[in-house]
Amino acid sequence: MKKSNICGLIALVLTLAMVLSVAIGANAAGTLPAAEIDSILNTTTDTNKTSNAVTEAVAKVFDSVVLVRNYTTTRSSSGYYGWGWGYGNDFGGGQGVERLAGFGSGTVVTEYGHVLTNYHVVDGATRVTVFDGENEYAADVVAFDEDKDVAVLLAPELKLPAVELGDSDSLQVGETAIVIGNPMSENFFRTTTVGVISSLDREIRSQSVDKYGRRGITTNSMIQTDAAINNGNSGGGLFNVLGQLMGIPSMVYRGSNSLFSSSASVESIGMCVPINVAKEYIREALEKYDADAVQKDLDQRASENNRISAGTDMTDKPRLGITMTTLNESSSAVANGILPRGCIVREVETGSPAEAAGIREGDIIVEVDGVVVSDSSALQQEILKHNADDTVSVKLYRAENNPLEAEYVSDIGDGDYMDVDVTLKVMEKPAA
Repeated sequence: MKKSNICGLIALVLTLAMVLSVAIGANAAGTLPAAEIDSILNTTTDTNKTSNAVTEAVAKVFDSVVLVRNYTTTRSSSGYYGWGWGYGNDFGGGQGVERLAGFGSGTVVTEYGHVLTNYHVVDGATRVTVFDGENEYAADVVAFDEDKDVAVLLAPELKLPAVELGDSDSLQVGETAIVIGNPMSENFFRTTTVGVISSLDREIRSQSVDKYGRRGITTNSMIQTDAAINNGNSGGGLFNVLGQLMGIPSMVYRGSNSLFSSSASVESIGMCVPINVAKEYIREALEKYDADAVQKDLDQRASENNRISAGTDMTDKPRLGITMTTLNESSSAVANGILPRGCIVREVETGSPAEAAGIREGDIIVEVDGVVVSDSSALQQEILKHNADDTVSVKLYRAENNPLEAEYVSDIGDGDYMDVDVTLKVMEKPAA
């Protein structure tokens, strides 16, 4: 081929390339067709392909996790060891002010409204509620163990599906761990985190007190996971991929750890109470459950609320017949684990139900009908559930020496818990 022909062919190719380039540039400079835009944006995701065992398990149990709120009533007090004055079924030591003291999570475990949580979530509460995302319901602590950090609540008005309990003895290191709870309260309601079971049978030692406030050391065997656990997750659910409840998230290690060098830090170490440990207390709660009694209690609450709203006089309600005051951590005897929290009896009225039952000055009432009463407000609430001639079971702590007469805390000595039955009756309040 002649050189001139080759040069002509090259020139032709270059010319065509320039024309094509100009044409493409012109097309890009113009507007895009709507069909092309729609083809880019109108996409779909096949959830059948993205679903897995975790998403299926979460969908199964998600609505069964609730927020647990711990309310306490505080009031002014005075007197030796921080004991103020109180009267019978009235609040003691001044105007009571309720505040939200803490919050945590819980999991519905029965169709009757039983909610499993940690004891430390409800510790010291004068009122406990559960929140389902829309409404807040009253709840009672019906079974618990402070040392094992387990509590079972009953919120009969709560209508949410119950989860299936698993067998925590069958857990395997490395299997998927799903945690659902409420870090930062309702701000992150029902947050899901996923990790693995990091270890089993971790022996965790901690300082504890019995359910009435006396101190001790306890060791618990717990499940370790790296699924994120934050403030507010306590009491929630640790689930497997079958959606079975395997444990209760309870604690997490953060920051420097004194077991290692001063510069060492730890993260993603969370501990959970095994569900098999909690089953004992769920059984206890179920054995106590009485549908008729629950309905009676609901009716009683509604009646009392109506009476309070209407300003109705409450003088026809029965009383124990004592003058009492709250005994809490402001007392050095409680702070040092010598005495439990509760209501200390300052005076027993002559001819009262308390006198007939053998209750004495200096006794500390810690429980009524199986419900822990950590202050006079809680005691009042329990007594108000009853009518005249009802018999209530009262647990009290009686020290070796009357705490009211002890000059020093060391003079109080040891003591024992006692159970007495008190038959209530209506009594006039003594003159002020």
